[in-house]
Amino acid sequence: MGRPTSKTDLINAATANYEKMNTLISGLTENELSTPFDFSSDVKKKEAHWKRDKNLRDILIHLYEWHQLLLNWVQSNRGGNNTTFIPAPYNWKTYGEMNVEFWNKHQKTTLEEAKSMLQKSHTEVMQLMEHFSNEELFSKGVYKWVGGSTLGSYFISVTASHYDWAMKKLKAHRKNCTAK
Repeated sequence: MGRPTSKTDLINAATANYEKMNTLISGLTENELSTPFDFSSDVKKKEAHWKRDKNLRDILIHLYEWHQLLLNWVQSNRGGNNTTFIPAPYNWKTYGEMNVEFWNKHQKTTLEEAKSMLQKSHTEVMQLMEHFSNEELFSKGVYKWVGGSTLGSYFISVTASHYDWAMKKLKAHRKNCTAK
């Protein structure tokens, strides 16, 4: 499926990828869940997140925190408080540091808590999405606070695209566990 260009496509992609991700998670073995992620032997996996996330909880918390960014950003701007998507002191060049902060913040969060938090935030994001029309989501210039993009692109990023990212990482981990 290509990148969503309508509200219906967005809802379908977010729902489908969330369900696929949860199916993949439910199929992880005890060994896969208990083995720390280690992608250090793969030279193609250079991005910081390949080193940052050590387990399923870390991935789920990452998704949860990005849901929170979207929910807070939309609520704040709809309430008349002009805020950026990436909160200060971070920006699009330094958001990797923000992701590390999220990781540090949740090192005592359990896997079960992370699953519950993500389920709740996914539902909240999907409900928020429903409040917007197709035009509000996919036309540029509807909301000044979105900048030169569309609101829908932010919803895609924190749902369908991010769930796809999580699945790629989990599949790579599963492959590593099988290879050992």
